[in-house]
Amino acid sequence: MKLSPINILLDANFLPNKKFYFISGNETTLMQKISSIIVESCKKNENVTLKNIESLDNFTDGGDLFEEKKLFLGKNCRGISEESMANLEGINGKFIFIQENSQKIKKIKNFFSKSEDSYLIDCYELDKNSKIKILNQFLSINKIKIDHHVYWLLIERLDNRFVFLESVLTKISELEKREINMDNIKKILTIDDVGKERVFFSLLKKNKDIVEVYKEKIITTSDVNELYYYSKYFCQLIIDSRDEEEYRKKIPLYLFKEKNFLIDIYKKYNSKKKKILLDLLSYSEKVLRKQSEISLVYGLRFILSVKKITIS
Repeated sequence: MKLSPINILLDANFLPNKKFYFISGNETTLMQKISSIIVESCKKNENVTLKNIESLDNFTDGGDLFEEKKLFLGKNCRGISEESMANLEGINGKFIFIQENSQKIKKIKNFFSKSEDSYLIDCYELDKNSKIKILNQFLSINKIKIDHHVYWLLIERLDNRFVFLESVLTKISELEKREINMDNIKKILTIDDVGKERVFFSLLKKNKDIVEVYKEKIITTSDVNELYYYSKYFCQLIIDSRDEEEYRKKIPLYLFKEKNFLIDIYKKYNSKKKKILLDLLSYSEKVLRKQSEISLVYGLRFILSVKKITIS
């Protein structure tokens, strides 16, 4: 059976009622969070002993009939088959398997999705609706009331990766209620109105001016990543909008000062240029992830490439 990871995140009393759990996808931080929730729930409600296993190849429990219940955690799916799973039915315990997506595990995932005693939990980057659900529950539990402008700023800027989203919410929970305002939320989100965003908003200036702003604001690898994801957000708005009217509606309210600039940028794009921009984003993200040692140099190349596409 399939189970949404968001349902697990939002269920404070989640009880693992299946024997097998296969956690997959491409968002590893969410995969780890779901795994930890299941593990902690089993420990709390069933008093299990956690055992790590490498694979099901030649797996044996090694326990006796009077030993306490166990929770087996496997970091890969090697050795999983209908036959090996059938051999686990008599073991007094539950099994969690964690494996990132690949072509090799399609058959295994299909098996777990059809099994009545299993949960297949696919974890991908959070979408807008998921972030709304998570934020709403967070505000309710912590009895926090925020201005609607602050609310939509959070929805737009909370990271799609769970570990970073959770970090921001933790910082907000540590604030005094009187301090939960636009200025402090921007600081938590590392949004600086006169900071790194200036690089993107200098897009139509001369290359010399862009380089000067970049050298002033982008100092570390972390700065490059922040600039990239900030730029990616606005590039994605351009790519996903079918026309200017739709794009106007998508511009966040807190960016009213930059609205005309963003609209001018959008007007310069057609379907062909959107495709080129999408390819640039995909390629750049791979470079920044795999070659962090060159990120400072590549970050400048990236922003100049966005400009070149825009004005071409």
